[in-house]
This record gives sequence, C-alpha cells and structure tokens, in this order.
Amino acid sequence: MPRVKRGVTARRRHKRVLRLTRSFWGGRHRLYRTAHEAVMHSLSYAYRDRRSRKRDFRKLWIARINAAARLGGLSYSRFMNGLKRSGFAVNRKMLADIAVRDAATFSQLVDRAKAHLS
Repeated sequence: MPRVKRGVTARRRHKRVLRLTRSFWGGRHRLYRTAHEAVMHSLSYAYRDRRSRKRDFRKLWIARINAAARLGGLSYSRFMNGLKRSGFAVNRKMLADIAVRDAATFSQLVDRAKAHLS
C-alpha cells in the first residue's frame, strides 16, 4: 500500500475554515483550532436562528395587529375570529403591514370583523 502524504488535504481544509472566519476577532481568524471551533458554533447558530427568525417575525406581526385592533375596540383574538368568520383571508404579515401603513383600511377591517362577531 502506498504512503499517503496529507499536506495538501490538510492545507485545503484549514484554508476553507480560515476563509470562513475572515472577519472574526483575534486568534479566531488566525489559529486553526480556535477558528474551527468558532466556525462550528457560528454555523450552528445560523441554522438555529434561521428557524427562530420566523417565530420572531410572527410575534412582531401579532403584536402590531393586536395594537391596531385594540385602537378599534377589539382584542387580537376576537379580531382574527371576526375576520375568519367574514371569509377574509389575509396572512398576519400583510395585516401587520396594513396596520402600520394604512390605518384607515385597517379600521375598515376591524369594522368588518365586528360585524361578523355574534
């Protein structure tokens, strides 16, 4: 079996890791072992936070819709229930955008939701 020299493979792997840590602070972008640790943590945080960002934005949209609905005299849950009963299907992202940018249109939606509540 022939002898394997690993210099090229190791250098390639080290360069890939150090390229990922280009903007990191201190030894985290210079020293392979600490850089590798930093990359592993940063990639796991990125994976985790791509999922948590979706939850965070949904929370923000709900808070905005709730605030605007309460100005019209309804709670968030009663507002959403009224919209669903009226057959009005708009997602929370769009409702939050309407609440922030166009208060008059949102007040019409609140009135529509009120009309369909028993």
